[in-house]
Amino acid sequence: MNDLMHSELGGEAPATMTSLEISDLVGARHDNVRRTVERLAEKGVIALPPLEEKPTNGRPTLVYVFSGEQGKRDTYIVVAQICPEFTAKLVDRWQELEARERVDPMVMLNDNAWLRGTLLSYTEKVAEMQGQIEEMRPSVQALERIAVSDGSLCITDAAKNLQVQPKALFNYLREHRWIYSRPGSAGYVAYQDKLQSGLLEHKVTVVTRADGSEKTTTQVRVTAKGMARLAKLFPPVAEAA
Repeated sequence: MNDLMHSELGGEAPATMTSLEISDLVGARHDNVRRTVERLAEKGVIALPPLEEKPTNGRPTLVYVFSGEQGKRDTYIVVAQICPEFTAKLVDRWQELEARERVDPMVMLNDNAWLRGTLLSYTEKVAEMQGQIEEMRPSVQALERIAVSDGSLCITDAAKNLQVQPKALFNYLREHRWIYSRPGSAGYVAYQDKLQSGLLEHKVTVVTRADGSEKTTTQVRVTAKGMARLAKLFPPVAEAA
């Protein structure tokens, strides 16, 4: 709130003066003032200010815009070149412009319309930020829940990590075409698209039978990427309750 009030009260755009204002102030032709500015800038006496297009008498006019301490200094030099006796008027004009830029905080704080507008703007910004936080919350919680995962997990361990029943996770994976059972096999196989997308992987394990012979088994495992996807789909039991 303090930062907001500072930005609203501070006003912080610097006072500016154009070459057209200088021509009006000293009673000189604007094209003569511009030529003086350009000549002094070429000699390195002043910095060449930016040009802006200003509407005058129904048609646009290119004017030099002086601002900041550099611009203020340079206008004194320009006026001194064109008409030295008008330097005092230039000083008065700068003081007038700078006074417009200053905002009295107490005056603004006593302005009910300004306070309502500022508070409304602040409330809207807070509400927008809270909405963004709520949108991010599921992703953040999902990442927190899989942070302990290292490598891949079997489906049963993945269910424990997600705080859901293994049966529920197996059913989901079957129904949503993550895994399927191959006829004549006791285990599950991952769909090819889930393997290619890095959500699941196959782990080949060699098992020693009781008679000393070996057999090879393939186990479907959920990768860290797969856990991140599933964590968004399965809210924790405490939250779902």
